[in-house]
Amino acid sequence: MAKERSTRRFSLGQVVITSNAHETLPPHDVLQALVRHANADWGDVCEDDWELNNESLVDDSRVLSVYASATGTRFWIITEWDRSVTTILLPEDY
Repeated sequence: MAKERSTRRFSLGQVVITSNAHETLPPHDVLQALVRHANADWGDVCEDDWELNNESLVDDSRVLSVYASATGTRFWIITEWDRSVTTILLPEDY
């Protein structure tokens, strides 16, 4: 089995998940999305948000990614501007 190679582009800080997201999302989907987020694959954000996220790698602003689980549940991953914490949450948890 080949290992997935990480090319993390920024620090995630402490990774936390809301209780609602933890109870709803399959752990494998969360882990895959977290790897994508750390590698600057912003998922299902619009083109403008994709560009803002790319700019945030330079100007240290907040990063928001959007993904869907295998069951179709949409969820967000947000890394704060200071890279101290990354939160995995459902939109209704915001």
